[in-house]
Amino acid sequence: MTSRNLILATAGHVDHGKTALIKALTGTDTDRLPEEKKRGITIDLGFAHLALPGFSIGVIDIPGHEDFIRNMIAGIGSIDLALLVVAADDGWMPQTEEHLQILGYLGITRGVVAITKSDLGDAARVGEQVRQRLQGSSLGDAPIVATSVREGQGLEELKDVLASECAAASAPRDIGKPRLFVDRAFTMHGSGTVVTGTLSGGQLARGAGVVLLPRNQSARVRALQSHNQALEVALPSMRVAVNLPDVRLEEVPRGTLITTASNLTTSAALDVLLRRSSRSSARPLKTGSFVQVHYGSARQTARIRLLDRRELAPGQEAIARLTFASPVFAFAGDRFVVRDSSARATIAGGVVLDPDAAGAKFRAAGQRVFLRARAVAPDDLPILLSSQLHRDGHARSDTLLAKSNFGSAEIAEALGNGEFFQRDGLVADAAWWSALSTRAANAIDAAHAARPNESGLELTQLRATLALTDDSVLNALVADLCAHGFTRAGSALRRTAHQLSLPPPLQQKGAAIRAALAAKPFDPPSRKELARDPQAQEALRFLAKTGAAVLLNDEVALSAAAFTKMKEQVTSALRTRPATASELRQLLGTTRRVLIPFLEHLDKIGLTLREGDRRRLR
Repeated sequence: MTSRNLILATAGHVDHGKTALIKALTGTDTDRLPEEKKRGITIDLGFAHLALPGFSIGVIDIPGHEDFIRNMIAGIGSIDLALLVVAADDGWMPQTEEHLQILGYLGITRGVVAITKSDLGDAARVGEQVRQRLQGSSLGDAPIVATSVREGQGLEELKDVLASECAAASAPRDIGKPRLFVDRAFTMHGSGTVVTGTLSGGQLARGAGVVLLPRNQSARVRALQSHNQALEVALPSMRVAVNLPDVRLEEVPRGTLITTASNLTTSAALDVLLRRSSRSSARPLKTGSFVQVHYGSARQTARIRLLDRRELAPGQEAIARLTFASPVFAFAGDRFVVRDSSARATIAGGVVLDPDAAGAKFRAAGQRVFLRARAVAPDDLPILLSSQLHRDGHARSDTLLAKSNFGSAEIAEALGNGEFFQRDGLVADAAWWSALSTRAANAIDAAHAARPNESGLELTQLRATLALTDDSVLNALVADLCAHGFTRAGSALRRTAHQLSLPPPLQQKGAAIRAALAAKPFDPPSRKELARDPQAQEALRFLAKTGAAVLLNDEVALSAAAFTKMKEQVTSALRTRPATASELRQLLGTTRRVLIPFLEHLDKIGLTLREGDRRRLR
């Protein structure tokens, strides 16, 4: 049976026995640094592997000391469940509380509490204390297990409870968008740079091309390992070591994001929903404050602007903009933690609403509506779709919500509910598209009314009228109009039912030209005589466009009826034998002024062929 991959991280106060408990469970001492051995405390992230029936669990042991909260947060950004550790001889402590709040800010709702050192204290009493402290938190219903590493007490029970929680945890999601936040980087002799992190969102294959963000640096994966086992393909919720031989060690600091997406951009600002736990004892968070934002395994300085208030107190939430000194890469729905500028206190957490906020005015009416809609349910796919299309009007289906925690199949399914317009790879808000189509139809109708003698509205003019800058929108609009009562005529659009006609000021001119052509059908007046002024010239062009007249050259025009009759007579005569121009002129009773351009026209359309001074049918 294939084991499910999950990630477990410890949490809890310093010296509460997290590392000793992990060693007892896995056999691995996660304290790898000499200073950790010397001081007897965990300073940086440690890693181990726990195999339970049906599960392969990557374990991240985090430091509990308040001086290393940055390292703690870097390790729990992509975990599936937490192991909160509380010592029986100490009970609930300051870092226990801070770690619990951080887990809540990051949306960690599944976990187990281990009461350690039960041989040194009253585990039952501390268990009751812990249950009370957990009330109202994201781990409010977490099971509690008393353990003692020294006496081997409760370890098997803890494994059973962990297995039960793993079974209840959601399966790792593969949305085709792999992301690995680097939490450790080092150099191996003969291999070059190796980075480690927790893979989420998709698969990563050996030999794959990747991008390092925010540097936007391309690289190739030479090798992959998970728990010292070589891999061809790494799966979501695996601890993965990635060999990047073409990358220098200094180019992949902790916080670097590795992904396979090469067409996504970073942003210098994120619009977010900030939340402050009611358990927080930190001072109110004021707009304009500089803070430390912990996201993934990275930490960035940012300035906060609150949308509709001056400060955020414990227990409150508000929409805000985070502006960073350097670009970041995030998805809508990603969680983060906010600490004060001195990095001494955790003061808030939040979820990303707009990962590309740098291109939008924060307090613009459209952005306000967009953010407030998303703030209601930041993880709801239909709301993400409708809010973006309501704000932007349209998007390409292959890039829509590219920076979100949803895959293309999920997005396509959500778009298929009939609430959105889709054509030729374009997706649009239904109301926006309806308004655009109505404006286009009105513009075409106005062109018909103003110029009934023309084929329709030129596409260049339609684009200008609608202020369209995206070719995909124009192309989809033309295709949609042509499916609903309109026709494309060359470079123009017209209503299918539209009949060409002369505007009233030109109707008299057109009638006069028709009469002159009919009076002497085989020897009509010259075009100069027929159309002596611009209005008459426009009327003659209209008659030619609608097929009522045939323009042989710049000098001669025939009525359509005369042209057809002359053509029939010439065709009949040439069926018996070739004929000269003189013979055909006598047959038709016309002049050389008319006959020669007429015969050249027949040559041009492929009816006749000139051979010397004679013509024959082709």
